[in-house]
Amino acid sequence: MDYVSTRNAGLRVSAAKAIATGIAPDGGLFCPTEIPSLTKADLDALLGMDYKARAAFILGKYLTDFTAEELQDFTQKAYADEKFGGPNTAPVVDLKDGKHILELWHGPTCAFKDMALQMLPHLLTASLKKTGETRTACILVATSGDTGKAALEGFADVPGTKIMVYYPVDGVSPMQKLQMTTQKGDNVEVVAIHGNFDDAQSAVKRIFTDKATAEKMDAQGLMFSSANSINWGRLAPQIAYYVSAYCDMVNAGTIQMGDKINICVPTGNFGNILAGYFAKQMGLPVHKFICASNRNNVLTDFFKNQGTYDRNRPFYTTDSPSMDILISSNLERLLFYISGQNDKVVSDLMGQLSRDGRYSLAKELFEKIAEDFDAGYCDDVQTAETIRKLWDEEHYLADTHTAVAVRVYENYRRTTLDKTPTVIASTASPFKFCRAVVEALGGKLERDDVTQLDVLSQMTGMEAPAPLAALAGKQPRFDRVVPKEGILDTIDLLVKL
Repeated sequence: MDYVSTRNAGLRVSAAKAIATGIAPDGGLFCPTEIPSLTKADLDALLGMDYKARAAFILGKYLTDFTAEELQDFTQKAYADEKFGGPNTAPVVDLKDGKHILELWHGPTCAFKDMALQMLPHLLTASLKKTGETRTACILVATSGDTGKAALEGFADVPGTKIMVYYPVDGVSPMQKLQMTTQKGDNVEVVAIHGNFDDAQSAVKRIFTDKATAEKMDAQGLMFSSANSINWGRLAPQIAYYVSAYCDMVNAGTIQMGDKINICVPTGNFGNILAGYFAKQMGLPVHKFICASNRNNVLTDFFKNQGTYDRNRPFYTTDSPSMDILISSNLERLLFYISGQNDKVVSDLMGQLSRDGRYSLAKELFEKIAEDFDAGYCDDVQTAETIRKLWDEEHYLADTHTAVAVRVYENYRRTTLDKTPTVIASTASPFKFCRAVVEALGGKLERDDVTQLDVLSQMTGMEAPAPLAALAGKQPRFDRVVPKEGILDTIDLLVKL
């Protein structure tokens, strides 16, 4: 299977090349030329597999220049029981009113990004070998909180790689910041910026397509790659957990094979929900995707306003910081498919977004999207109310992002009367955002966020995840803060690692 750029369908590369490169030279995103099928026989076979085997099977459909043995080895290592607390890598927890919480945060950094970023180092290093690449891969990452730590954890001291993470200095939770700035590894660097996630992401994309910088790196035996979801190697592993959740629900008797489900995802950069879209296009029975946003509701407006995307609006720092995004990069991939892989349409739309900060889809294109997607949003007050309600009524402890998705789903169910069983992606441990969760539950706030873990544990009787508890007493290694205009100047830090 070949991969093409969303902005130049004439550029065809292998899966390994797409993963190694991360982003197309024209700034487009690599996409498979066709979406493979997932038959009922496939689904029946997947019922009897564990998560590792399911993930290897799904990845094998897309990464055709990798052997089945390679992918099985990678998934065994990436999703090892000791990393994810046991063999149930991504459990589904059944709640009331059609809610089925897909917990994606049992990995080493307590966020859903582990589901892909424990896999990506294996895929990337193998891809470099398959393409004959001898240069060191310098991985640039823009993060709104969770991707940064998960990428650092995945690539720390991985031979042949270096990694630089940029995060908004005032736009992540204290726990996320501590996780990143205390990261171990001789090949890692972390830089805060005065700006937001969109500033960091835009700067990283510019660096990737800057020929002079690329030539300078090449002369030193270095190349750029990405660990953001713009890299197909980040997105592909996420498809597996929606398929796995469906199989788990069939095995549990919650649904019967062939029954449709909804998928509701707290969404910022649109990668997590797009992975579900790929699963549906493969053949997974999905009725509706529900895109859940916080106060930065650019995606909600896109879906509700007939396909007009407009980032020209205030940016808010919220209690669900991983969703504080106004430029949702992976939406570009959805536009590529619903336009019939029309690279000219996508290129024109992305040009308008870059130039004017907005674009509007043709009516026929938006109608295709509306068949599959609905959307909603909630603010911090409603998020806190939902955390408290879930705990009081169902004894389920949710983080701020999961609470956004639950609130939006409940509004959707009430408005549409759609009672289809719904998988809600739970993207982070509640202890990762313990300050906001403690406050939502009416607890006493402590100045020290690691101490806050103990407060939440005492309030709920639940134990804080070991990776977070282990942060107690750790001193930050990285304290550099630069203006958003100075991101390019920090590349030398990466070169010197």
